[in-house]
Amino acid sequence: MSAESARVVEREPRAKDEATHARQVRARIVLALGPATAAAGVVWAVAQPWRVTLLHPVGQGFWWLVAEPPLYVVLVGLLFRFLLAPGIVSDLLGDEEGGR
Repeated sequence: MSAESARVVEREPRAKDEATHARQVRARIVLALGPATAAAGVVWAVAQPWRVTLLHPVGQGFWWLVAEPPLYVVLVGLLFRFLLAPGIVSDLLGDEEGGR
């Protein structure tokens, strides 16, 4: 075995490890997007409590109480985390096992 082929053989596992690590980091970022969005909605609700009319519902109708932008942000963050993120992560990590 020549020295050049030994270097090529040595580099391949390292490149695969780096690619696997990069995929895992991307997967963690995707999984963190939902909770981060939900946390942003909670922070928004705390920072602007007058927007959440559930806290003071005097004279407000049903739709006024349901249509709360901070609550929508929390809901979208949770839906993303539990419905969309698992599929995206499986696609990201699926190539690792020799998928597409």
